[in-house]
Amino acid sequence: MNKAELIEEIAKSADITKASAARALDAVIDAVTETLKKNDSVTLVGFGTFTVGERAARTGRDPRTKEPIKIKAARVPKFKAGKALKDAVN
Repeated sequence: MNKAELIEEIAKSADITKASAARALDAVIDAVTETLKKNDSVTLVGFGTFTVGERAARTGRDPRTKEPIKIKAARVPKFKAGKALKDAVN
C-alpha cells in the first residue's frame, strides 16, 4: 500500500474527503517526525512506539572496489510494534 492508497482507506473508513484524510495523515507524519527530531518517542498504545536509536560508527566495504570505508555514527528512527498490532498480523 502506498500513501495515496492509505489516504483513500482513511477517507473511506472515517467517512471524510480524501483532501481531509491527506491533511490528517500529513499532520500525523509531521508530528511524529518533529517529535523524533527532538530525540523524544511517540507511543500509540496497541499500535507501537517510534523512537530514535543510535547507530555506532563502523567500518564497511565498498562493494565495487572492496576497499574498506568508514561509516559515521548516526541517529536512526526505530519502530517497535505493539501487542495489538502483533496479534492482528498473526
